[in-house]
Amino acid sequence: MAVAEAQLYAKVSNKHRGRSTSALLEPLLAKGFPAHTAQKALVATGQKTIEDAVKWLHSHCNDPSLDDPIPQEYALYLCPTGRLHSRLQEFWKESKRQCGRNRAHEVFPHITLCDFFTCEDQKVELLYNILKRVGDSFSQSFPPSISLTLHASPSYLGFFIDDSQANILKEFAVAFSSEASALADCHVKPSLKQFHLTLAHKFYPHHQKTLEQLAKCINPGEPCQWVAALYSRDMRFVHYQRLRALFQYKPQNIDELMINAGDLIYVEPRQQSEASEGWVIGTSHRTGCRGFLPENYTERAHESDTWVKHREYVFDTASRSFPKAEKEPNIKLNGEAHNLSMSRSPSNVLSLLNTALRRGVLVLCHGERVDQVFGKSWLQQCLTADGKYYRADLNFPSSLPRQKDSMKQFECDPPLSCCGIFQSRLIGEALLDQEVTISYVYSSPALCCVQTAQHVLQGLKLNQKVRIRVEPGLFEWTKWEASRAIPNFMTVAELVEASYDIDTSYRAIFPLSSLVPLESYEDYVSRSSAVIKQITTACPSKGKGVILTVGHSSSLASLTRALAGLPSKDSRDFAQMVRKIPFLGMCFCEEQKEENKWQMVNPPVKTLTHGANAAFNWRNAILED
Repeated sequence: MAVAEAQLYAKVSNKHRGRSTSALLEPLLAKGFPAHTAQKALVATGQKTIEDAVKWLHSHCNDPSLDDPIPQEYALYLCPTGRLHSRLQEFWKESKRQCGRNRAHEVFPHITLCDFFTCEDQKVELLYNILKRVGDSFSQSFPPSISLTLHASPSYLGFFIDDSQANILKEFAVAFSSEASALADCHVKPSLKQFHLTLAHKFYPHHQKTLEQLAKCINPGEPCQWVAALYSRDMRFVHYQRLRALFQYKPQNIDELMINAGDLIYVEPRQQSEASEGWVIGTSHRTGCRGFLPENYTERAHESDTWVKHREYVFDTASRSFPKAEKEPNIKLNGEAHNLSMSRSPSNVLSLLNTALRRGVLVLCHGERVDQVFGKSWLQQCLTADGKYYRADLNFPSSLPRQKDSMKQFECDPPLSCCGIFQSRLIGEALLDQEVTISYVYSSPALCCVQTAQHVLQGLKLNQKVRIRVEPGLFEWTKWEASRAIPNFMTVAELVEASYDIDTSYRAIFPLSSLVPLESYEDYVSRSSAVIKQITTACPSKGKGVILTVGHSSSLASLTRALAGLPSKDSRDFAQMVRKIPFLGMCFCEEQKEENKWQMVNPPVKTLTHGANAAFNWRNAILED
């Protein structure tokens, strides 16, 4: 950014934006809104425009907490802008892709100046004035640039601030907190610990090396203008999870929540005992209303997605900056100096890391089953009076494979729907497009899993080339089996007769007779751990190749966590997590340079998302008055 442009940006940004609170409040009072709710609406929208406040009030007309005198919590952060911010965002994205979410992903890149404190709605404007006044008083002493030194530990990765510069930042934080405490009657605590900018926090220790490699791509000397920004959050939902709605949902019952695509929802995990499987109880950030909503209509959001930005002070340091030497800056990592290249990026590091990778294990949940669409009595809908199968809906399979026993066995071992078959082929085609080499295929004995494996192979154009190894040890936790008995699965001979590409020479690790009804969670975890480790041991480790393992939603956690050496989840947390896994959900583990050391990474293909399509009765819908 040129010096003149930076100065102009600072002058514009540091002016009090819009009209004062009183000027915004009067039109709302004239519209008939009570003073306390109008003030609440202004604070909830960052006191920017009357239009924003009116829209908020209309959205919250049914909010049961609208009249509650609960103040917001505020925090003062120092945030980078410009190219440094862009590099940090690239790190955020790539670290999440390679290593999954950690605590740092919940909030944008920042240095904490004053942690969260409460302020009454009618006194918030005083905070804006204080930020402007204190910012002006420090504008000349603020460091022209801030030196950042990389620091790493098994659970933390981030930049530490040079002591001399950190002292100036602390003085700024103390000045703001002192004035806010005196004038706005707030109890504000300035941050006096080691000033830092967190890159990753509370991650798995085996991800440390990858995160450090990615962090070395960030040049802390990138051009940057620092901004002191005031944010607020709703103190009632501090410890709640945040979800983002992917689709619109219109309530079918009075206790359900109306959501639009993009809505943010607060969910308290400890309050979900009232919700049935596949549903959660949440409070809408947009409307303040509470109710049940389908969990598969949402994805996890970040904590700061629900925060409101109020005012900011831009430190104009461009006019006081000095030309920098051409020599690239060094950073220290655990005492070791590293020279940075401007051309290095997370994608370069990814390619370097891939050279150490060998095999992969792709764990895949089965496709859509007929009973999950048409209910447990689906078979009764498809049988004629003389017991023959017919297709009652286009999403039923055109036929069922032959079984020596009665067709009623399919009630406990249901097949894929036609959509499930399409989903599976689509995944296979996506793997083919990405040139993923599938060397071995293992499947749970459940018919839906065998069919999923078969159609994935068809999408890959590998049918007849790679055969399916049916492994009973991959079956789901037997405690969840509704019949309280092990289903009567189709035999290998029956599957072959039905034209499934089965490896008839394969000898199961866990014989079918070893499956016990109502097994304990510990026994299920132990079985899953043993079977995945024996599968990887049985498949030759020379050369690259992917072992495709088709199982159930529970398989994604029980198999991959065991393979990556992660502890098993608590049984209650495990059950909640499994409810969120969709059809064809997948996890991917890659073997590291050291043989039999595995790490969970991003799957090789995109996720598959689609909406529901309810049954349609034209007579009732069109002709009925």
